Amino acid sequence: QVQLVESGGGLVQPGGTLRLSCACSARILSFYVMGWYRQAPGKPRDLVATITRGASTNYSDSVKGRFTISRDNGKDTVYLQMNSLRPEDTAVYYCNGRDYGGMEYWGKGTLVTVSS
Repeated sequence: QVQLVESGGGLVQPGGTLRLSCACSARILSFYVMGWYRQAPGKPRDLVATITRGASTNYSDSVKGRFTISRDNGKDTVYLQMNSLRPEDTAVYYCNGRDYGGMEYWGKGTLVTVSS
């Protein structure tokens, strides 16, 4: 069974940076797209960024220019570099992967809190 494990969350001040990691128990090249989503308290889970097998990226307007998604196929890990963090970025961040067989996988999430 495929497992996605997020790490790197924590408490950071506004304007700070964090890098999230998503380690996959399977080869990430078996996924046609991987991504990061986030869910703030009382709100639905929203897309943050995605990266395809061919390394094409897509970002939500709210993080464009501040966040960068990347992948290391050799380490089967996807990253989310978050710069210029704002209080409104506070949320649980989830890693997601979709394979060519139509299966979708989620991690358990990592909490990011942006506060002074």
